[in-house]
Amino acid sequence: MAEETRGTVLVALLANVGVGVAKGVGGAVTGSSALLAEAAHSVADTLNEAFLLLSLSRADRPADRTHPFGYGKERFFWSLLAAVGIFLSGAVFSIAEGISSLTGEAEETSTRHFVVIYAILGLSILLEGGSLLKALRQVVREAATARRRLLTYVVRSPDPTVKTVASEDSIAVLGVLVAVAGTVLHQVTGSNVWDALSSIVIGALLAVVAVLLGRDTKELLIGEAADPAVRVEAVRVLGGEPGIVRVQEVLTMQLGPKNVLVAGRVQFAAELTAAQVEAICTRCEEEMRRRVPTITQVFLDPSRVSESADAAARERLHLAEREAEGLLDPDLAVPAQAQARTRTGRRLTGQTTAAARSSTPRTVNVGGVERRG
Repeated sequence: MAEETRGTVLVALLANVGVGVAKGVGGAVTGSSALLAEAAHSVADTLNEAFLLLSLSRADRPADRTHPFGYGKERFFWSLLAAVGIFLSGAVFSIAEGISSLTGEAEETSTRHFVVIYAILGLSILLEGGSLLKALRQVVREAATARRRLLTYVVRSPDPTVKTVASEDSIAVLGVLVAVAGTVLHQVTGSNVWDALSSIVIGALLAVVAVLLGRDTKELLIGEAADPAVRVEAVRVLGGEPGIVRVQEVLTMQLGPKNVLVAGRVQFAAELTAAQVEAICTRCEEEMRRRVPTITQVFLDPSRVSESADAAARERLHLAEREAEGLLDPDLAVPAQAQARTRTGRRLTGQTTAAARSSTPRTVNVGGVERRG
């Protein structure tokens, strides 16, 4: 999977280098604001893909004394820088270029210039469209494996690298179409306003994507919880262990696209010896990793758990089960694989415990196995 991701980023990088040079030269020759905006877009994408390639190698470094949980979050950091790059190098420049074209003196554009613009935009669609297809093929396969709808998977994917490339390429293709529309209207009406407006629209699209990617990556970087299916499996492993009589809470955090930390406060049976508790902890960790391979760190804290805390934990489990079930795509019959992350914590906070008590047990397909809550 890592090699496929690296290949996807590399294809996007090469495509952006090619079209960036063509757009820059064409924009300078013809004076087209849309082409110059697209050139800035390609430069931003090229720098971002360089960041993403760097993140792939740095994130694969093994854990050491200074980073005992590894370097997985490097992927999140460099993806955040890529989002900032999209905003500053792409969005701000494109909008500024459009405004400058609107307020400045209009330059006459000849038929030969329009031919050059159309040729460059056509080449851009071919190269960036090919890059987008490769990124989409990878995302579609991963979404099918997770048994998630494509849009749901992209929004919730724990891998910001492929998501960034797919988002960039989607906006790149859309931006080229906007530039084509602006150029056609410019040629038909003879007004430079349409060319300038297309530049501003391209900048606005880049700004939206940059903000969404930045917000999403920021959540991962500061320590977001894992996908509800992962949490469900972790709680069920603990609940199915005879030596554990109560579970107070299970906390998860995304350490990287394929690395999840699980920490639980549990009450062991009073008659157990230290050796038996150790064996139970080892058994639980191995079972969690078997069910969800992305779980790489497991910590269990022996605690005295009250009946109310245990009941609250069961309610949270019911909510997570319902959420995990709701994320599955009913049109895909393949077994689901528990994914490593989702933004659910904020939504779960607003739900009442009464709703969880009244919910009936459901069959949830997680980790490729159907289990009842």
